[in-house]
Amino acid sequence: MTANKHPFHRLTPDFVMDAVETQGFHCDCRILALNSYENRVYQVGIEDAKPLIAKFYRPGRWSDQQIIEEHDFSSELADQELPVVAPWRNADGESLFHYDNFKFALYPQQGGHAPEFDNLDNLLILGRMLGRMHCIGAVRPFRCRPTLDSLSFGHESVALISENFIPAAYRESYTALTGQLLEAVEGVLASAGPIRLIRVHGDCHSGNILWRDHAPHVVDFDDARMAPAVQDIWMMLSGERQRKVAQLDALLEGYREFCGFDPAELRLIEALRALRMLHYSAWLARRWDDPAFPIAFPWFNTVHYWGEHILELREQLAALDEPPLELL
Repeated sequence: MTANKHPFHRLTPDFVMDAVETQGFHCDCRILALNSYENRVYQVGIEDAKPLIAKFYRPGRWSDQQIIEEHDFSSELADQELPVVAPWRNADGESLFHYDNFKFALYPQQGGHAPEFDNLDNLLILGRMLGRMHCIGAVRPFRCRPTLDSLSFGHESVALISENFIPAAYRESYTALTGQLLEAVEGVLASAGPIRLIRVHGDCHSGNILWRDHAPHVVDFDDARMAPAVQDIWMMLSGERQRKVAQLDALLEGYREFCGFDPAELRLIEALRALRMLHYSAWLARRWDDPAFPIAFPWFNTVHYWGEHILELREQLAALDEPPLELL
């Protein structure tokens, strides 16, 4: 698909301001495109007021009901005084708006920087926040948003890459390796037994947490779904095993002040990591017709990339054989 045919090409500054002004705001012509690829996000200056963040959803990804469910969840958290950036609502309580075939939402501007996951005191605070968030997330399920599972994140991702992207020289290795990896993932999921699924953020990495005034602020619930609680925890762990254990201990010390945690979920960490690795490559592949992606990710879909990807998957297969993390 050429650049001038992609839906996002229509998001000119005038288009963005016209959309925002349908909600009664007066733009001051200051627009800054923010770092976002799945959707398009802009900081929009407002006359005599603080700037707003305008988020335009990728056409065809989420239904209205799924987006509204995401908005309601983040608003539910904010209503309980959690540091969550929830969408702006108009006088009728609406948070999802439509303009010329685009869905969009408006958010208050929130400054901050990425948290330091090496700081155990920060992790204690993050753990408390996640505990409060999951306590609310467990109250009721999502009805429209999906569940994190091995079919959508794993099998469908592998099928897409195998059929349309993997070079012929790597196809046999990729097919055999991903077959083993998915079999190992399925084994881990089965051996963990019944695991409670709750509403989670779903993509709780450092880029979606803004640290300000000694406290975290959570943004971008675009990937919210039903999943084990540990999905929002494992992405904050990094480094060697001993370091991960110390980080996990700090997180769960804060977490358990507000919410119980099933230690059986620790067995899922490497399986969830494997699914994310498969899903990430497929996400890039699915978006390759978006002109922003070849520019932002020029290393994707090269022979070197696929060779490195297969090596990383082999290492992840080995990680699935290691004992799960244990609390101190």
